[in-house]
Amino acid sequence: MVPGPDKSVLDEGQIADALMDLPGWELRGKQIAITYTFKTFAQAIEFVNAVAELATKLDHHPDIHIAFSKVKIFCGTHKHNAVTTLDTQLAAGVEKAFEAV
Repeated sequence: MVPGPDKSVLDEGQIADALMDLPGWELRGKQIAITYTFKTFAQAIEFVNAVAELATKLDHHPDIHIAFSKVKIFCGTHKHNAVTTLDTQLAAGVEKAFEAV
């Protein structure tokens, strides 16, 4: 049997350590979150499409809120109602997608 992705629940200390490598991200309740601002709506949508592609590959999907040129990303594992290692991995990928836009 092939193991699935690591969805280990992180405690507050582990989350704080992970956020040190994710500038701008913060703990909001049971999720980690960030807001990105783009120059245009088209850039925001390009970014959201890149995040959607990444999320599909990881089979782990963030909550995404779009308001014209602002995109809010929330990563949390609903099944555990907590932040897991997969959420921090997804956040790291989201950062790379932002840098590419």
